[in-house]
Amino acid sequence: MQEIMSFVSRHPIMSIAWVALLVAVIVITVKSKLSKVKEIARGEAIQLINKEEAVIVDLRNRDDFRRGHIANAINLLPNDIKNGSLGELEKHKARPVIVVCVNGISSRESADNLLKAGFERVSVLKDGLSGWSGENLPLVQGK
Repeated sequence: MQEIMSFVSRHPIMSIAWVALLVAVIVITVKSKLSKVKEIARGEAIQLINKEEAVIVDLRNRDDFRRGHIANAINLLPNDIKNGSLGELEKHKARPVIVVCVNGISSRESADNLLKAGFERVSVLKDGLSGWSGENLPLVQGK
C-alpha cells in the first residue's frame, strides 16, 4: 500500500488519468447494461434480417454507404435521427431495427434516439460494418 501512495505522490497526473479512465470504463459498462438497446452479434443480426425482416440503418456518410453496405440498408446520418428526419424508416417502427456504424462504437446514441422516437426493438451491430465485412459477409454497392 505504501508503494502505491509513493507512486501516486511522484506521478499525480498519471494517477489522476488512470482513475478517470477507470471511472469512464465503469460508467460506460453500467450504461450499456442498463440500456434498452441491445448489442447483437452478426449471427443474430442475420437471423433477425431473415426471419423477422429487420431493418438495417447504416449511419455512415453517403459515399461510404455507396461503396458497400448490407443489402436493403437505409442510409441515415446520426444528425438526421437526432432531428427526427427519419424518412422511409418511419413506417418500420414495429419491426426490429439494427443500427450499424463503421466499428460499432458510435451507433448506440442513434439507437437510443430511435427508441425515444417510438421504435420498439432497436439493436446495434457489434463491431459494426468492419466486423461484418471482416467475416466476408455480403455487401452491396450503389444506391
